[in-house]
Amino acid sequence: MDTGILILRLLVGLLVTGHGVQKISSHLGGRGLEGGAEEFRADGFRGGVLTALAAGGGQIGSGLLLAAGVLTPLAATGVIGVMTVALTVKWRHGLWVQNDGYEYPLVLVATAAALAATGPGAWSLDEVLGLTPYPLWWAALALVVGLGSGLLTRLVLHRSAVPAISGR
Repeated sequence: MDTGILILRLLVGLLVTGHGVQKISSHLGGRGLEGGAEEFRADGFRGGVLTALAAGGGQIGSGLLLAAGVLTPLAATGVIGVMTVALTVKWRHGLWVQNDGYEYPLVLVATAAALAATGPGAWSLDEVLGLTPYPLWWAALALVVGLGSGLLTRLVLHRSAVPAISGR
């Protein structure tokens, strides 16, 4: 079981980290900070460069924490938050990723929540530091705070007054 959790943590954590790097630099196929800002503006968000920095920094930080298995509930909260914002952007396209839908952000939200519930496993910094096991209520808190922060971010930073999750 610990091997499976390690593989899942590394895969998801490093993918989220890479996604953040793309938002703020030209590494990993990114278009630089201005390209990240342009992407957010095109998706209807205010803030440009600051929004790209916050999103990219949040993805890098939470992804690295998740990959290392340190402060796992906090890492999961960060991943859930940034991927909830992505989910709201893609909602209008439906579920499936081939239609630019929210399938991928949903998988990352669910995976982060599952890792918060299972814990980071034996091969993690949380284990080395003696922080495990986390009580199950941490997983529920990570899910609620992550979803809430993502939806609040959408509400505050998006140009429309209502999040685009109504399907319209």
